[in-house]
Amino acid sequence: MAKKILIVDDDRDLVESLSQVLKTRGYAVAAAYSGAEGLRALLSERPDLIILDVMMETDTAGFEAADQIRSPRPTSRYREFRSVPIIMLTAIDQVTNSRFSLDQGESFLPGVNEFLTKPVDLDGLLGRIAGLLR
Repeated sequence: MAKKILIVDDDRDLVESLSQVLKTRGYAVAAAYSGAEGLRALLSERPDLIILDVMMETDTAGFEAADQIRSPRPTSRYREFRSVPIIMLTAIDQVTNSRFSLDQGESFLPGVNEFLTKPVDLDGLLGRIAGLLR
């Protein structure tokens, strides 16, 4: 059975092109176009990996969705998805007064496995996906 990837991004062109690339590599793909829609799709699609944009309906929608997915609360609706890898895409390459650093590969949001900048290097993204799904 093909591994399923959920792409959550409000840029429909990016979602469509990335979906096509992933499908040609043998992945099943589901899409959502906002953080809230992504959380609903998580429950219905049950992906093996999530590609999540930072800025969608709000500047922090992706961070908020990731935070809900990783919530340690025993009553969280998303508790069974805590270990699903998350690759976060962002046009943000520098944030002042935070530990956020793409250059150092470190995340200020615990539980996000990778941060990649847009425009996305497809070979790099595909390599990270393959590594996280091993």
